[in-house]
Amino acid sequence: MNRTNAVKDTIANLIANSPRDVFIRKDFQDIGSYVQVGRGLNQLVKKGMLVKIGYGLYAKAIIAPLSKGIIPRKPLRDLATEALARFNIEVFPSSYDRNYDEGRTTQVPTGRVVGVKIRTSRKIGYNGRYINYEYVSD
Repeated sequence: MNRTNAVKDTIANLIANSPRDVFIRKDFQDIGSYVQVGRGLNQLVKKGMLVKIGYGLYAKAIIAPLSKGIIPRKPLRDLATEALARFNIEVFPSSYDRNYDEGRTTQVPTGRVVGVKIRTSRKIGYNGRYINYEYVSD
């Protein structure tokens, strides 16, 4: 077995046994070199165990029951919330969420807009669907 497969198998075991759904490349830095970890993660994406949802950002995957495509196990908003928490960015309800919760509208929010108090430009999403950020003041 070559070193890349050993790194991939180690990463796969860590992911399978982890309660997390979102992983950053840094989670695996002690397993191998930057290139080896990258190759291992890319192989797991090709196998359908992970979905790449951003730069150095991966989520556990499942096979969609209808389309039979590979999709993340959790909704995009939940993944974004978990991912942003990993980068110490707190997520708040967006104005769409607040308006719906307070009964000012009956339009259900899509869940693709999250409120943040600090500027972030990190793209989180997959398959052409991305999270948008809305600045929320106190």
